[in-house]
Amino acid sequence: MKATQSSFASTLAKAGREAKVFYFCGPDEAGCADGADKVAALFPDAERIDLNGGDLKRDSVRLADEARSTSLFGDSRLIRVRTAGDEAYEAVETLLASPVDGWPVVIVATSATDKSRIAKLLADRKDALVTVFHPPELRAVSAAVRNMGEAAGLRLTDDLAERIARATGLDTRMARSEIEKLALYLDASPQAPRSATDAALDAIGAVSEDDGFAPLVNVVLSGDLDRLTGELARFREQDINPVGLLLAFERRTAQLAQLAGRLGRRNDISVFLDGERAIFFRDKPDIARQLKRWRGKRLERLVERLMALHRALLGDNRQADLVLAQGLTEIARAAAAAR
Repeated sequence: MKATQSSFASTLAKAGREAKVFYFCGPDEAGCADGADKVAALFPDAERIDLNGGDLKRDSVRLADEARSTSLFGDSRLIRVRTAGDEAYEAVETLLASPVDGWPVVIVATSATDKSRIAKLLADRKDALVTVFHPPELRAVSAAVRNMGEAAGLRLTDDLAERIARATGLDTRMARSEIEKLALYLDASPQAPRSATDAALDAIGAVSEDDGFAPLVNVVLSGDLDRLTGELARFREQDINPVGLLLAFERRTAQLAQLAGRLGRRNDISVFLDGERAIFFRDKPDIARQLKRWRGKRLERLVERLMALHRALLGDNRQADLVLAQGLTEIARAAAAAR
């Protein structure tokens, strides 16, 4: 069976009862991952097994074996596969050919479309669900945030829902995390709903750059090459949304541009930042280092480089992780050279 992005929620309940293979693809990585998480929520007690497309390409029977295997503790299992393109095609074909029903398999292939071989293999099957996720618009994410809030017992105004959507880079996974923190802070629940406010959002530390983005932003723009490899590895391991991460870089660069304009030709950066009350005190050391490296023409070139990266990611996201990692490495080396 096949669902559109808008019909996915209503289709999922039926698919959860009938489907054994879930295939999520398209350019919206956050949407695909969020869809996979919603499938996982249908099997809360299942042991999760993570596989990747490269391993399955080398061993095409492993997926079928894992789907038929018994959990170490005799519990149910959920097989989750992250793949690129059609590299897991033979593994999926082998899985479908097995005469034995296996555990559910969720495949996230964000570089693929519904025209891929795997999507075509699954689309007409009653025991499979194929859904394509496209990058959301601000209005759609704001509406999703309001729905998340309602489910958690939070009353959100339109402006507050939009603020959360913007602050999380239109990443619904991050937005859900903010809603959960906000509900916990306000002690809200569906049985005891609470009205959320900007002050409450400020109190939980929800900022325009998510805590998960900030370490990599600071490492790259400060030219900290010793920590770069570890932060890029975390970026890949945690499936951080490349576009959302790039938006965090753009926000910090815009902040540096505003500060550099007020700073002018002065060199007493630390003294200058002490007078900037709008900057969180913990951010000031990082921003001071970055202002020393990115001013004038260098800052202009940084803005141009980030814009080019943004165009590259939106134009073709099949290698988004690699393209962004390479671009950020170049920027980090330039920052290190400017010390």
